[in-house]
Amino acid sequence: MSDNKASLYERIGGEAAVNAAVELFYRKVLEDHRINRFFSNTNMDEQIAKQKAFFTMSFGGPNSYTGTDMRNAHAPLVKKGLDNSHFDAVMEHLGATLTELKVPGALIAEAAAIAESVRNDVLGK
Repeated sequence: MSDNKASLYERIGGEAAVNAAVELFYRKVLEDHRINRFFSNTNMDEQIAKQKAFFTMSFGGPNSYTGTDMRNAHAPLVKKGLDNSHFDAVMEHLGATLTELKVPGALIAEAAAIAESVRNDVLGK
């Protein structure tokens, strides 16, 4: 299979890479005073498991995501003031996480584009 045909999930390193990325990503998010309040009442084990499944599906891996759609899942956070600045902070942590894990820039750009594609749904726009 050529790289053009392989999913981002495969090219990024599969399950092990997604798991490592999500774990590191949430460490960064929970340390960030700009956004950690949105997770104050969150079961982080459940959140991490959901995020792993979501990234796996979004990046073209085996689809086992059964969570709520982005708009409904984030609606309570929008009511608490979730806005573009918070989404930007999350995007910053996603990029930093993938960079730290030595994911090539082109793949980081693909992952960022996928994440960016749900911005309006996450923010209820």
